[in-house]
Amino acid sequence: QVQLVESGGGLVQAGGSLRLSCATSGLTFSAYAMGWFRSVPGKEREFVAGIKRTDNPYYADSVRGRFTISRDNGKNTVYLQMNSLRSEDTAVYYCAARPLVIATTANDYASWGQGTQVTVSL
Repeated sequence: QVQLVESGGGLVQAGGSLRLSCATSGLTFSAYAMGWFRSVPGKEREFVAGIKRTDNPYYADSVRGRFTISRDNGKNTVYLQMNSLRSEDTAVYYCAARPLVIATTANDYASWGQGTQVTVSL
């Protein structure tokens, strides 16, 4: 079955950096678009970044210029490099997969990881 496993979360000071990874199995990775979402209590899951199977990244306005999404089709892994972190970036970060094209709505993704906590302290 499809499995997505995130790693790389943690506690970081404001202005710092983290790199999240999402290792996948059970799917033809190169045929899937991958997305990163984040969730905080009381709010809907928020789109952060997405990348098509042939690159072409897309970002939420709130992270554009600070976050970079990339993928390694040879390793079946997608990454999220997060720089200049802010307290408002604190959330549980999830990766998600869907065939072919990016979507910015969580309901459009059928496969999800378990999430990794990112906490940004002031």
